[in-house]
Amino acid sequence: MGKQRYDQRVRAFVEVRGGEADWELAGERFAAHGWPVRDSVPAGAGPLGDAVETRPDSRVYEIEVRLPGIAKGADLGAARRVAKALRAARVEGYVRRTDVLHRDRETPSYWRAVDTRSRPRPAGAGPGRLLYRARLALGHADGRTLVHAEGRQALRLARAGLGAEALVTGVRPLDGRWREPRGRLSEELLERRLWALFLWALATAGALPFLAGRTGWPRGFWLVALGAGIFGTLRAGARLLPRHRAGGRLTGALLLAGCVLTVSGGPGGEPASRAQVAGVAVVVLVVVGLAMLVRQWSWGEWVAWAVPLAVTLAVSTLVAAGSLLHAFYADGFGLTPGDLDVPPIWKALAAVKLLTLTSLALVPPALWGLARHRHHFYATPGESFNFLLWPLMILLLVAAVGQLVLDTAEDAVDRTTYAAEHATDPPPFFGVHPEWTCVEPAIPVGRLAAEGPPLDPARPYLSFGVAGGNAVLWDAGAGEPVKVPASKVRLVPAERADQVCRSV
Repeated sequence: MGKQRYDQRVRAFVEVRGGEADWELAGERFAAHGWPVRDSVPAGAGPLGDAVETRPDSRVYEIEVRLPGIAKGADLGAARRVAKALRAARVEGYVRRTDVLHRDRETPSYWRAVDTRSRPRPAGAGPGRLLYRARLALGHADGRTLVHAEGRQALRLARAGLGAEALVTGVRPLDGRWREPRGRLSEELLERRLWALFLWALATAGALPFLAGRTGWPRGFWLVALGAGIFGTLRAGARLLPRHRAGGRLTGALLLAGCVLTVSGGPGGEPASRAQVAGVAVVVLVVVGLAMLVRQWSWGEWVAWAVPLAVTLAVSTLVAAGSLLHAFYADGFGLTPGDLDVPPIWKALAAVKLLTLTSLALVPPALWGLARHRHHFYATPGESFNFLLWPLMILLLVAAVGQLVLDTAEDAVDRTTYAAEHATDPPPFFGVHPEWTCVEPAIPVGRLAAEGPPLDPARPYLSFGVAGGNAVLWDAGAGEPVKVPASKVRLVPAERADQVCRSV
């Protein structure tokens, strides 16, 4: 791993006690964590002055703590990280003060330097002037210089060091931000407000499936939630364009309309169900939370979390490749996986299905990543605690996957047996397509070496296909599987489940 990424910089004043040996050890710990030491003075001197008690064995370090996460709470998060680092080194130290160093960038326009000698600007306001401006906008007079500043400064930068050529050098904007230099949002603030608008619109649209069909107090609850979402979306849009709040609200309304159209399926489309909306929310939560968790890991935490998780997922993938779902499905009918002839592509899709079932087990570490990003006290980085957490996560993963796999296979078996009992078309299951089939023996029925209940050629059976040289059937009346040599019978698709088959 390279250097750890960080989002915030916090200036911390740390009082370290114990004398020169402990001071040196504290400096080593600061360097090991990538926290530059800006200054160090005896206690009672420096920026904090006599606010810190003067002691001969005490020294105050001014360090810069770099940590990932949001700005809110970064000062407390930095203080906890420094305290934990000193405690791990068995050094007596106290974080006396922390200040978040906020450095947000402005967003001036980009300008391209232009040479006005090739085509002088026409006088007047006729067609020649319009043609000149069009050619200028298309870049026909562009030079090779790009500047990034506000209007007047951009012109000065473009002309700097050109001598006599400065008077014939101009600039043209590459975007429209130069029209409103005042009231423009800074880069990070603009990004945060864009995300706020997007999330408000998505959450509001996602509430619609939960409102549909509700009565009583649940309907009232979701109506209130929908109203709050609409208000939040319009407010987020207004905050996005503080100088044009009406335009911002219109932007929010258009984005909300697009999200609602997507969730509702559009004209002639099928609207999203509650399960689909909840599933998408869980997937987004897991992806974002794990991304925030992984970007904060140290080497020790990679060993504590990532290695066991990778091993677990690898085992799950291998098991899925062996079609665990198909094995449970076959077992529900008293068959073995070898009795089902499943194409490899469907085994791969079953493996993908199995891996998607692990998403619920990944919710706890995802929430842990979000808690770290927000500097919650219980999520302060520490290798020892994480060594206790990953076995719990693996147990949750295995338990959740096992239960979901069983539920998925059992549900498919129940739907198929229900179809067999009620003479309806059975549903497919990852490449297994049971269908009603008439079995026409090529030899007398009494001479067939069949496994299971006696074969009755006069009625159709549910056929799972041919595997291992046997036609694999399901006797709905007996509730048991039937296997007959495929070379001794002819399988003819039945038109319906209650038809009378031609027998030998």
